Amino acid sequence: MKNKFFKRTKIVATIGPAVDSEEKIEKLIKAGVNIFRLNTSHETMEAHSKRFDLIRQVCDKLRVYCSIMIDLQGPKIRVGNLEQPINLEKNQEVIFSHQENPEKGIIPVDYKGIAQDVTKGSKILLDDGKIQAIVEKIEDNKVYAKITHGGLLKSRKGLNIPGSTNSLEAVTKKDIEYIKFAVDKKADYIALSFVRQKEDVLLAKKYINDYGADIPVISKMEKPQAIENLESIIKVSDCIMVARGDLGIELSAVEVPICQKRIIKECNKQKKPVIVATQMLESMIEEPIPTRAESSDVANAILDGADAVMLSGETSVGKYAIEAVETMAHIAKSAENSSFYKFDNDFESLDEAATITRQAIAFGADRMIKLVKAKAFLSFSHSGNSTKLMSRLRPSVPIIMVSDSETTCKKMALCWGVYPFLKNWDDVLNQNLLVNIDNFLINEIGLNYGDYVIITGSAPKLITSKTNFIRVHKIGT
Repeated sequence: MKNKFFKRTKIVATIGPAVDSEEKIEKLIKAGVNIFRLNTSHETMEAHSKRFDLIRQVCDKLRVYCSIMIDLQGPKIRVGNLEQPINLEKNQEVIFSHQENPEKGIIPVDYKGIAQDVTKGSKILLDDGKIQAIVEKIEDNKVYAKITHGGLLKSRKGLNIPGSTNSLEAVTKKDIEYIKFAVDKKADYIALSFVRQKEDVLLAKKYINDYGADIPVISKMEKPQAIENLESIIKVSDCIMVARGDLGIELSAVEVPICQKRIIKECNKQKKPVIVATQMLESMIEEPIPTRAESSDVANAILDGADAVMLSGETSVGKYAIEAVETMAHIAKSAENSSFYKFDNDFESLDEAATITRQAIAFGADRMIKLVKAKAFLSFSHSGNSTKLMSRLRPSVPIIMVSDSETTCKKMALCWGVYPFLKNWDDVLNQNLLVNIDNFLINEIGLNYGDYVIITGSAPKLITSKTNFIRVHKIGT
């Protein structure tokens, strides 16, 4: 088979200034990128719009289907604008206050609820936890604290209050603007930041529906409350992202690996895709090769059952963006080809959201693949629902999806092991159509005469009805 079908784990790449050209986006796709992430925490909507259009343009040129994810900033707390950086020293007394303009002796914060959401003894973490303070008292809507770990504080650096952000809005005004942007641009996924409970996800979906769309929501696990409400959040989400950056600030760093494994395990159980993100190949922002620890980190996430792995600064601002994707793809192939990788999941329970017929066909197809030693699974699907079920079973052969919907093809770029193709083949499965299918399998997939393929689809029309048949097909017969 052609080489492009050997990587089942999907790669998410964050787009930024380092890859802001048609040539580099094309190289990213050829290196193995399946999903492009636009991070709305940085840059303008106009800049994101231009990159969105450029990605679509390159995908059309290459005749490939990549997903585009709009990642909402969410209720991220930041230090306000400072007149100049402040050198904070250990045991120094500081004052935090919600205000727009800098004032001598006060560190401005863009979060209205800071004085309500902390108590004496609360921790305040600045700049990804590099600077730390302990709250001593709250008076007149101001928070008085003492620095325990010092450092240089610059404008607009992040601020975290572990476990104490109940007053934060789940979906901010800026998020709502970008949800409309995502709907208008026909984005494939929306990532929701700082999810704490299932109601946050449902609220985001309501805004999406209010704009007349049904874009899948990726819930980012970044808060301790999200871990406490893990099962219910996964149930209402379309995908989960293990966002280890803020999660590692809110929790201790030593807790993150166990949280990651727990999230992946629960996502696999609930048959929901899961992305592992943050600092996966961080050193490749500046260096051409990763550390051994980073390579192990990526491989272990894949071996644990992650559907996708994500690059952030490595591709958005890194010096070696293309090499980072190539490296991640090589690590994925190595992990998947190892004896430690687990194919052929066997779920004990059925999915309540899917029909019994569709699930029975998926389960049956998975077993037939092994019995006849099939080389591929060919799924004809309009919505992609039956193909997603097959993806969750993780068969040992590539899942080739043929759809008449371009939207479905783009969304399936996130699903493990699925390779989407757009074909106008919604017809009765007759001899002429079988000839077209054989030519497709030989010329575009790289199979040979005599190879077995398991085919699922609908009847009488092959694609537009619900999946209701399964066929053991021998190419050329």
